[in-house]
Amino acid sequence: MKTLRRILKILGIALLSVLVLIVIAALLAKYVFWEQLVEHAMDYSERMELLHTCRPYEKDTVEYTFTYKADSAWAKRTREYFQLDTLFSDEDDTWTRTLAVARFVSRSIPHANQTVYPAQSNAIALWEYTLNVEPAFNCRLHSIMLHEMLLSLGITNRFVTCQPFEDTGNDCHVVNVVWLPEYHKWAMIDSDMRAWATVPDAGGADDDIPLSLQEMRAMYVAGRPVEFHDLLGEQRDFVGYKVYWSKNLYWFECWEDTGYDRETLSESGEWNFTGTPDRGRVVVLVPPGFSNKFIHQECSAITTDDAGFWAAPVQ
Repeated sequence: MKTLRRILKILGIALLSVLVLIVIAALLAKYVFWEQLVEHAMDYSERMELLHTCRPYEKDTVEYTFTYKADSAWAKRTREYFQLDTLFSDEDDTWTRTLAVARFVSRSIPHANQTVYPAQSNAIALWEYTLNVEPAFNCRLHSIMLHEMLLSLGITNRFVTCQPFEDTGNDCHVVNVVWLPEYHKWAMIDSDMRAWATVPDAGGADDDIPLSLQEMRAMYVAGRPVEFHDLLGEQRDFVGYKVYWSKNLYWFECWEDTGYDRETLSESGEWNFTGTPDRGRVVVLVPPGFSNKFIHQECSAITTDDAGFWAAPVQ
């Protein structure tokens, strides 16, 4: 009898504990998570209004030429170090190869805001940084690493800094855009946040063709939905990610000359990803009439012509 009472008592305590957890979860959902959801919705609404009301791009006469420097020695060393040829088959197209490499990076290196910035920012040095210093790093370093790995395979790509309207903080997002000769278009890929984008499934033949940053921005401006896909095949709702993109599609910048070891620290130990006389220029795409303190006038080519900024690479 005592044993039965003890069992019933334990069951009662367990049931009470479950009920308490349910109540706490309900309160959190009502007062905490709901507030965060409303805050996200308000943020999204404000961001979308900024995109809707900005002036459309205009042609201009700003001159620049994007170059893609695939140094053969660097390329060979990078391919062999990561054994990149084992990630895909010879018959795979550019996008399939890109996905394979991006998945390798996403699976191996999670996102984090590193506390120690790496002295060398090339693919091999960044990999060894995760082995010896910190196991994860931010979107910029993700994009630099993926940029060099793809470049070593002959895949033309840039890492692009995607910026918000505000100049009150330095939060932005960096991703890669990859040139797909099979489709004659750019495609956005984000190894840091493990995502790529398409038009939502409408039953057409082009449903699986990845979107570029140019196309993503145009769809956000038009109020059209964008569908995001997880690189590792996990189930995600992407609610926060969609809001994040509404913030970071206002203006863009990237190096005019891309290549290996592009952002390694200078001898003085300073880290600077803006254009300088010795590093070359940064090309900046902005809506007409827009200015921002994070747009560095010196050693920058500032354009309002999105057709030129996103033009096919010169082969």
